[in-house]
Amino acid sequence: MGIAWRDSLSIGVTAIDNQHKELLSRFDKLLNACQAGQGIKELAGLQVFLEEYVHTHFSDEEALQRQNNYPGYEAHKKEHTYFIEQIDKLTSETKAEGVSTHLVVETNSMLLKWLINHISKVDMELGAYLKRNET
Repeated sequence: MGIAWRDSLSIGVTAIDNQHKELLSRFDKLLNACQAGQGIKELAGLQVFLEEYVHTHFSDEEALQRQNNYPGYEAHKKEHTYFIEQIDKLTSETKAEGVSTHLVVETNSMLLKWLINHISKVDMELGAYLKRNET
C-alpha cells in the first residue's frame, strides 16, 4: 500500500510539481501509517500540514494562472475553494469529535479523489496550456 510521485503527474512547472510531490509524500505517509495501524496518530499532523499547504499551494497556482491569462482560472479557483472547504470541514470535525477512524477514512478518500480528479486532470490541463503558451 502507498502512493508515490510519477513523472506522468508533472505539469512542467518545477515549483508546482515540488508542491504536488510533497502532498503525495504526506498522503503516502498517512497510507503507510494506516497500514501499520497508526492512521489516527498520523491524521492530526497531516491536517496541520494541509491547512498551510492549501493556502500556499493554491495561491502559487492561481498567481501562475493569472500571470499567464489562463482561461480556466475561475473554474480552477472554484475547485481550490471547494478543497479548502473540505479540509476545513475535516479539521472542524476533528476538533469537535477528536481523531477517529472515520476521519482517517474520509481524509484518505478526499486526498485520493483530489489526486485523481484535480492533479492528474485539471492541473495537467493547466500544464498543457502553459507549455502551449511559452514565450
